[in-house]
Amino acid sequence: MASSIGFRIARLPHLWRSILDRRLAPLGLTQTRWVTLYHLWRLGDGQPQCDLARAIGVEAPSLVRTLSQLEAQGLVERRACDSDRRSKRIHLTDAAMPLLEQIDNVAKEARKEMFEGLSEEDLEQLGEWLERIEQNGLAIQARDLQEAAS
Repeated sequence: MASSIGFRIARLPHLWRSILDRRLAPLGLTQTRWVTLYHLWRLGDGQPQCDLARAIGVEAPSLVRTLSQLEAQGLVERRACDSDRRSKRIHLTDAAMPLLEQIDNVAKEARKEMFEGLSEEDLEQLGEWLERIEQNGLAIQARDLQEAAS
């Protein structure tokens, strides 16, 4: 059983995105666009472009293309950073807010369906277990990087 847990954990994000992709397609959103909008909304308006790319887990050039598309749709604005004119901060437009509320509603409904049959206590326990696994993984990663630098 333990040997298959990693595969199951790895499969869940793909399954989750697939469900949301299908449900968000009628809104004219590709996965890269809704993921970018949703991360920006969750992280807070005015994120530096490089921080947003890091949070999403994409390379900066990929994000630039997506941001150009979102900007053309009137959903985001790129503004120069006050302290560094070369750096851009990403801002949501007023037009993005109703769309983000729709995205959030779709995500909440999908989450409710995926968690069906699990109690609040089950979800709390799952969260604790996942946090423990993540912390163990981060400790392993740090140790491996330290050993590689030695």
